[in-house]
Amino acid sequence: MTRINEAIRAENVRLVGPEGEQIGIKSRKEALEYAIGKNLDLVEVAPNADPPVCRVLDYGKYKYEQEQKAKQARKHQSTIVVKEIKFRPKIGEHDYNTKKGHVERFLRKKDKVKVTIMFRGREVVHPKKGEELLRRLADDVAELGVIESEPNLDGRNMVMVLSPTK
Repeated sequence: MTRINEAIRAENVRLVGPEGEQIGIKSRKEALEYAIGKNLDLVEVAPNADPPVCRVLDYGKYKYEQEQKAKQARKHQSTIVVKEIKFRPKIGEHDYNTKKGHVERFLRKKDKVKVTIMFRGREVVHPKKGEELLRRLADDVAELGVIESEPNLDGRNMVMVLSPTK
């Protein structure tokens, strides 16, 4: 929480003028009188410094600018979404191409893709088939994404994660 005007507790403060110029170390009372004389607010911008740094400025404008900076920072953050697509080891060519298209779409949207091959019954005896399918898929979408985690068998499922290229 930013302290302003009378809420500032320190006896002495390092005062910075409205144009960013150093005024020097002043008592809180002198600094407050200076700010009132300029028809502006005294705002504590660095409370942990010794003595605390206070700036003479329009608090409403300062608060607005801080909110805008925070909004811009949030805008440039991106949440990582993991999409999952499931295959079976025995998959027809058309079905494979359709699911490959989905994986490509997810990678174009910069989402990570978790590719799962579900083994049923005795299919789990042949994990090589599942790994070959995952490697083929990774090669087919190589221009859009890279393997983040190698194919590994987890119970009856084989999982591989693809992440988009930068």
